[in-house]
This record gives sequence, C-alpha cells and structure tokens, in this order.
Amino acid sequence: MQNNKNQFSILLFILFFISTLSYGQECNCEDNFEWTKKTFEENDAGFQYAIDRKGIAAYKSHNTIYLEKAKTTIKKVNCTELLYEWMTFFRAGHIGIIPTTESTSEDSNIEKWETVDIDFSKFEKYINEKKEAGYEGIWQLDSYKIGIKKEGENYIGFIIEAEAQNWKKGEIKLRINKENEGIKSIFYLRNKSKREFETVKLLGKNYLKMGGFYLKRLNSKFPIDEAIVSFVKYISSEKPFVEELNETTIVLRVPTFSSYAKKDIDSVIAFYKEKILKTENLIIDLRNNGGGSDYSYKEILPFIYTNPIRTVGVELLSTKLNNQRMLDFVNEPKYGFDEEQKKWAKESFEKLDKNLNQFVNLNDSVVSTNVLGVIHENPKNVAIIIHEKNGSTTEQFLLAAKQSKKVKLFGTTTFGVLDISNMYFVKSPCEEFELGYSLSKSMRIPEMAIDSKGIQPDFYIDKSIPDYKWLQFVNKIMNTK
Repeated sequence: MQNNKNQFSILLFILFFISTLSYGQECNCEDNFEWTKKTFEENDAGFQYAIDRKGIAAYKSHNTIYLEKAKTTIKKVNCTELLYEWMTFFRAGHIGIIPTTESTSEDSNIEKWETVDIDFSKFEKYINEKKEAGYEGIWQLDSYKIGIKKEGENYIGFIIEAEAQNWKKGEIKLRINKENEGIKSIFYLRNKSKREFETVKLLGKNYLKMGGFYLKRLNSKFPIDEAIVSFVKYISSEKPFVEELNETTIVLRVPTFSSYAKKDIDSVIAFYKEKILKTENLIIDLRNNGGGSDYSYKEILPFIYTNPIRTVGVELLSTKLNNQRMLDFVNEPKYGFDEEQKKWAKESFEKLDKNLNQFVNLNDSVVSTNVLGVIHENPKNVAIIIHEKNGSTTEQFLLAAKQSKKVKLFGTTTFGVLDISNMYFVKSPCEEFELGYSLSKSMRIPEMAIDSKGIQPDFYIDKSIPDYKWLQFVNKIMNTK
C-alpha cells in the first residue's frame, strides 16, 4: 500500500522556478549542499547500493567537485540545478529537487532574457523563398509561434508570438547545437527553466521533434505526409484511447500510468471491453509513459493474463525521517487514507520503528502472487510497444506482462529506473526547496536488477524504422500468418 504522491514515478522530474535572488547568509548554497548530502546519505534507500557499485573513492571525488561549485554558487536556481546534478551520481531517476519559493508574478524574477535582433518581415520572406526543408522555418508549438534561423553551424529559435506574458517577441526559446558528430538542443519551458535533449530530428518535412516536443511548420509549401500528421496527433495525446486498426487488431494507447489517469484508463477499458474481448490482437502502446501508480494498470491485466503473476517485493529503509511518512498517512487528510489504511500505516510504523537503520519487508513474504482465475480466449496475441522513455511503474507493468504467454514486447530497451523507488519529499531547513529521494529497494537486486539496464524488447525496432512507422510495423507482424 503506497500513497499516490510518494509512489508517483518520475523518470527525471525537476521543476525549477527561476529566481535571480541571492541567498541570505542563513541559506547559502554550500549549507544546502551539506544538508542535502547528509540527508541523502542517511535516508536514501539506494545510497549504499550506488556506493557498492561505484566505489567510495569515486564518491569522495564527486563530493569534492560539487562542494567547490556550491561555494561559488549564488543564485537559487543554479544551486537547485547543482544539487540535482550531484544526485545523478546515484541513479537517473526517482530523485528530485522542487523549489518552494514562489515568485510574485510569472516573470518578476526572470533576468533580462537574451533576444535576437532580427527584421521579422525579412525573415519571413527568407523562409518563404527556401527550396529545401530543414530546421530553419516558422513553427507552431501550442501557443508559441517560433522562428528558427541558422547561425554558423548552430540554430536559434526565437519568439514571434506567444500567449504567455513572460515571453516577449524576439526572446530566445530554443537552441540546436552541433556537438562533435551529433546534435543537441536546449528548450526553455514556459517558466524559462531549461530542458536539454540529445536528439533533434525532422519528421518528414513539416514536423520537428525535440525530446517530447513536436513543432509544426507553418505555411508550409512542402508535401504533407498524413502518416506523420496522424502519428504526432496520436503520440501527443495526454489521455488514453482505443483505436481499431482492422478487424483483427485493436490499439490501446496509454500515455501515462499517473494516479490521476486511472479514472480515464478504467473508463476507456470499460467502454471497449467487449470489443477487445472479441478481437484477436491487442497492441498496447506505452511510448512516453514514464510511470505512475501500480493501481492505474490494474484493469489492463485481465486482457493479457494467462497464469499467476509473481511480483518480487521491496524493503523499506527504516530511519526516523523515513518512518515519518507512515505517521503522515495517519494524521494528514491530504493523503485520503480510510480507517483500514490508517491501521496499516500505524502497524507499519511500529514495525519500522523497531528496526531502525535496517531494511524492512512489511509483507509476510518476498514474493506476492496475483491469481485472476479467468483466462480470456481473446485477445490471443498482445504486443506492447516500449522504448527508452518508459520507466518506473511502466517497467513494473512490463515485468508482470512478460509473465503472460500472450505477450511480446516491441521497440527498444526501457529507461531502467525501478529498483530504487517510493519517493519521499522533505523540506530543506530554510524551506526553499524539497528534496526528493527514495525509501525502498527491490528484493530483485542483484539477480534481476533493472536500474541502468532497462527491460529489453522481444522484437527490436531498429533505427531504419522511423517513429511514425512503429505501429504499422507491429501491426504487420501481428497479422502475419
């Protein structure tokens, strides 16, 4: 039993509220670094696991580097970035820094933003005269109209129009930089915090993909590929849906297992249940699904079930700070625990409190077994589409799904962030940010570790098959007799 906030899985969630204010003497970055380091060392369930794998010498060297950086870091936003970077020594996910300081307005604390000096009418004329499709162009992303132009070997994207009041015409919205043999990009979010992406690519001639963002070329004179248009609409959907590909194949698209998505997932499944149970093939597309809550995929399991599902449990690291979460479950209404759940939390606290500084299994056994009893004739074949952005609860779902005789995984290896989990957030002494770390360690370790490895597909979809053709590829295999 886990609460939604603490179990809510995040591959790489850092919410930065940009601020140019300097720390006061009581809240400098060095002090916050020392507090973060001590809190993480004493309470994170994956701390010692990472030290055992990487070595204490590497950790000491890492600390020396970041302590020196902290001593010269003045701005809060830079300090929170530094603290997050320090934590990536341990793992890639289930860590976080969430600043708690709120700006009085969306842009009141933003430094003077870099702008581009450009004649917009001349730029538009230049774009309209281009004969080849490339990064340069005028693009739409949600409420932003963005111009992208080349400067040397790199590209800059600037605001032409924006509904967000803190973004002004001419301000730099993105960068695309050539680095060695590859291309990297920087994208600035609504609050002007920064996201960096390893991949930038054109989809056909009219869409530009940067990380999880899809920019659409405006006023395009280039041919439109309807398959790409359909794919972008499909992959960008924030809600689950079902689509019938043909008389033998149905697609269930699930973009997230977040706790707030459970209602939508259950609703879609209930509406299409009879149709799914009459159809031979089911494709479950999980691309970009970074995780969420185990409860969110509960109603999917009956469609793919063939035999009892065994799940290896976790151990919680018992410390005074960590165990406070159980008392929070009991005393804080925001968690919504009923009396039975509060009873569980109280009993769990007592067990944990008796075993301080140890890993504790709250269950009676290492493995739990889920027996559903009914094996449906249809769907006979289940394909699950996965890739490198799948992590946490999504990987937990895949471990369950792989035990079915009906299921095959298609795509690329998942992110690999499941072994150390159950996030907990605590405020820093000056209450400027919340530190997110993990309370539990899987008892699959080391024989079946997922972190830094991921889960491999049964059918690898190589780079010769573009993203927008994955579904067609899987559908063809599913319907090959």
